[in-house]
Amino acid sequence: MAWVILVVSAMFEAMWASALDRMAGGALTLLNVLSFVVGSIISVGGLYLALRDLPVGTSYAIWVGIGAATTVLWAAFAGVETLTALKLVFIGMIVAGVAGLKVVS
Repeated sequence: MAWVILVVSAMFEAMWASALDRMAGGALTLLNVLSFVVGSIISVGGLYLALRDLPVGTSYAIWVGIGAATTVLWAAFAGVETLTALKLVFIGMIVAGVAGLKVVS
């Protein structure tokens, strides 16, 4: 269960990072502030819960990797970032590294 919590909480990084990007761009709205706060609580809170059962180094690496990959994909879906073939290759490498860490842990 700790692995599921870790992966889901990492995906919520895209929520708070996207809200932070919108706020940094001048859109300081209640929705963006709430998205940032809720996304942060779920993301970091899930990492906290996962760390009860998983090693910190592996957990943090997986959390950051999945969070980064999800954020890039979400930004591309939202139209604020362009996906290239090379970006997809490197995102794939992040995901492969995450899978490798899961296998050896």
